[in-house]
Amino acid sequence: MKTLLLILIIAATTAAWAAEKPTPASPAATVITGNVLEVKDVESYTYLRLKTKDGETWAAVAKTPVNKGAKVTIENVMVMNNFESRSLKQTFKTIAFGSLAGTGASAPKKGAAMNTAYPGNTKTVVDTAEIRVPKAVGANAWTVAEINTKAVELKDKPVLVRGKIVKYNPGIMGKNWLHLRDGSGTAAGNTNDILVTTGIEAKLGDVVTVKGVVRTDKDFGSGYAYKVIIEEASIQM
Repeated sequence: MKTLLLILIIAATTAAWAAEKPTPASPAATVITGNVLEVKDVESYTYLRLKTKDGETWAAVAKTPVNKGAKVTIENVMVMNNFESRSLKQTFKTIAFGSLAGTGASAPKKGAAMNTAYPGNTKTVVDTAEIRVPKAVGANAWTVAEINTKAVELKDKPVLVRGKIVKYNPGIMGKNWLHLRDGSGTAAGNTNDILVTTGIEAKLGDVVTVKGVVRTDKDFGSGYAYKVIIEEASIQM
């Protein structure tokens, strides 16, 4: 009798533990295909409400003409929860950021430093052939190349850098994302470009002085990883 009771207790305990044990989440899809139910364009991006095999979902890509009813595929997907679009004055419970297949955007490589910000690979850039911007003056002033090469030393420290905005993506994940170049560094060494996030608005092509904090090895998921980034930045013209 005691043996039977012990077996029942063990069985009940095992069942309870199994019921409470969390089930691992399924890996997020890297590609989403669906029919376009709704299109919303803002300054730089196109928001799409899609009907997929798994139900309806919202997606955001770099601004491009898309017709209602078209069948589209979104690549390089990163899913965000409770994302607020200031341009649309709308919060999306779930939205998939990515690039629209067939627009020439290349897939990001896992762990590689990306030269673009969400969503997708935007093509809005300026001529970078002859950039020559004098180094900022003051405490903690560095060139773009110096910040890239001294990233370990400068981690979590404030820096001052002056450069030209060669890429600009506003209002993504509550921030504006911009890439600075000052003519220092090399493309081959991946030291000629620095990504900056800020709450301050800027304009593509402007020469600005940025003050912010250096962060290293930032991984936003889906292959969007940055060896060096400047965050919490303020901007001066």
